[in-house]
Amino acid sequence: MNNIKTFFKSLLPGIFLFGFTVGTGSVTAMAKAGADYGMSLLWTIFISCAITYFLIHLFGKFTLVTGLTALQSFRKHIHPAVAIFFIVALTTQICGSVIGVMGILADVCYEWSKNFIDGGISPIYFALFFITFVYAVFLIGRTEVFEKVLAFFVAIMALCFLINFFILMPPAMEILKGMVPNVPDTGPDKNSFLVIASMVGTTIFSGLFILRTILVKEAGWTMADLKTQNRDALFSAFLMFIVSTAIMAAAAGSLFIQGITLVNVTQMIYLLEPLAGASAVAIFTIGLIAAGVSSQFPNVALLPWLLDDFHERKPNLKRPSYRVMALVISSLGLIVPIFNAKPIAVMVGSQAFGALVLPATVACIFYIGNIKSLMGEYKFSKITNIILLLIFVFALVMSYMSFTGILSTLQAL
Repeated sequence: MNNIKTFFKSLLPGIFLFGFTVGTGSVTAMAKAGADYGMSLLWTIFISCAITYFLIHLFGKFTLVTGLTALQSFRKHIHPAVAIFFIVALTTQICGSVIGVMGILADVCYEWSKNFIDGGISPIYFALFFITFVYAVFLIGRTEVFEKVLAFFVAIMALCFLINFFILMPPAMEILKGMVPNVPDTGPDKNSFLVIASMVGTTIFSGLFILRTILVKEAGWTMADLKTQNRDALFSAFLMFIVSTAIMAAAAGSLFIQGITLVNVTQMIYLLEPLAGASAVAIFTIGLIAAGVSSQFPNVALLPWLLDDFHERKPNLKRPSYRVMALVISSLGLIVPIFNAKPIAVMVGSQAFGALVLPATVACIFYIGNIKSLMGEYKFSKITNIILLLIFVFALVMSYMSFTGILSTLQAL
C-alpha cells in the first residue's frame, strides 16, 4: 500500500503540469480545431506533446544536474534582463488566460443552468463563485494542498473528456489521417494558422518548463531521481496527448460533421444534446469546469512562484503582497462577464501569444545546457543539440503562424 502511495505521490508534479496545461484554453483550442478542421490537425497535438515531453525532461534534468532553476540560471549565466523578460511575458500570457478561462466557464455554466432554472443564473455569479473558490485555496498557501486539489479536478476532467470521446468518436481512419502533417485551406470565417499556433501555444507553454524546474527543486530531487523525473515527464505528456485528442474528436464528431464553425464553446452544449443526449452535455460541462478550475490554481500562483524563484527565496504564497497580486489576477476573470467580451477570441489570442515566447525559451535552454563549467559531464550531447535546433526552427514557424494569424484577425475586426 505504501509503495502504491509513494508511486502516485511521485506522479503529482506531472499531474500538476498536466492540469496547468490542459485547461479551458486547451479545450478551446482543441475544440475549435476539431470543429473547423475535423481530425486533420491531430499531427499538431502529437508533435506538440512530443516536444513538451522532451523539454519537460530536459529542463527537469538541468535542475537535477545544477541545482538551479531555469530563472536562476538565466539570471546568473545569461543576464538578469532575460529572467525579467520571462516573468513579464508569462504573467501577460497568464492574465489573458485568466480572462478567457473565467469567461468561458461563466458562459458555459450560464447556458447549462437554463436547463434547471428559467432564464438561467447570470454568468457574473458563476465567475464570482469560481474566483472565490480558487482564491480561498490560494490563501491556504501550501503547494501540497494545491497539488491534491488540482489532482482531484484533473481526474474528473480526464474521465469526462474520455467518456465524451467514446460517445462521439469519429471514424478510426479519420483519426489516423490526422497524423499526416498538413495545413487545411482557410475559409472565409476560419484562420488555420491562428488555430495551429494556439494549439501549439497552449501545449508547448514556456511557463510549463520554467515551473517544472521550480517543482523539481522544491521536491528535493537529485540525479538519483532521474528515472522518476523521466517517468513523471512522460506521464504528463501522455495525458496531454490523450485528453487533447479526446477533446478534438468530440468537436469533430459533433460540429465538424455538420459544417459548423466554433465561435463559442456554449455551442457544444446545444449540439451535443440531440447527438448524444443530456448525459453527454452534463459530462462535457463538468469536464470543462474541472479543466478551467484546474488551470486557474497555477495561473493565480505563477507570478508569486516566479518572483520567489528569481530572488532565490523559499516559496511562500502567504506573503501579503502575493495575496494582493493573486486577488488582482483573479479579478481579471470578471472582465468577460461584465463587459460581454468574446472569451474564445481572448483565449485563442492568449494561447497564440505563447507561441511567440517559445523560441526564446528554447534558445535559453540551448545556451545554458552547453556551458561546460555549469553542466560538467552532463553538457548537452550533439543529438540533444540537434533536436533543440529542430524545435527552435519549429518554434519560429509557429511564431510566424501566430503573428500572421493574429494580424489577419485584427484586420478582420
